[in-house]
Amino acid sequence: MEIYLATENRKKRDELEAQIASHQKLNGKIIVKTLDDLPAAVSSRFIPVEDADTFQGNALIKAQALYGLINAPVLADDSGLEVEALGGRPGVHSARYAPADAERIEKLLGELAGETNRAARFVTSLCFLDEDGREVYFRGHVDGQITHEPAGANGFGYDPIFYHPPSNMSFAEMSQNDKKEVSHRGRAISLFLEYLENWYFK
Repeated sequence: MEIYLATENRKKRDELEAQIASHQKLNGKIIVKTLDDLPAAVSSRFIPVEDADTFQGNALIKAQALYGLINAPVLADDSGLEVEALGGRPGVHSARYAPADAERIEKLLGELAGETNRAARFVTSLCFLDEDGREVYFRGHVDGQITHEPAGANGFGYDPIFYHPPSNMSFAEMSQNDKKEVSHRGRAISLFLEYLENWYFK
């Protein structure tokens, strides 16, 4: 079974492939592809307008945009960071909060300067469209705190400033295996893979 991810982010592909490999029923049965595996004439037409006000809504927009081009199983996600002291921002605008990861982190830490409430949560919503275009959603979240400075060289996005108290480290300090057990994306992906096991690979 081939599943196309509505992304060019290699790290997201790596995360999904790592979790597939740990599932006995699914290992070797799913081929994960991304926009990079499509002809340029096709991938260049993938221009979703992520204007929904929820993670689920944006995931659906991306999934439908890609499915409309390839008519094959598609998995799309919308993930973001919700910071309590900022009223839930950056939320669905997490990826557009600033042009690059380092700038997003700098901007967020600047907004939280002097703030004692550092509570935050990462949220992921996955939208799977099967070969017939039917929608199924999977959601994962994890609570944590925003640090005062980045720590760790792994991960991506806001990982260096997202501290996970039970693990006593930031997401960027975790190994990929450790992170997948506790992260928002890892939890959502686990639910998705359970769905595939039950409906495709019984």
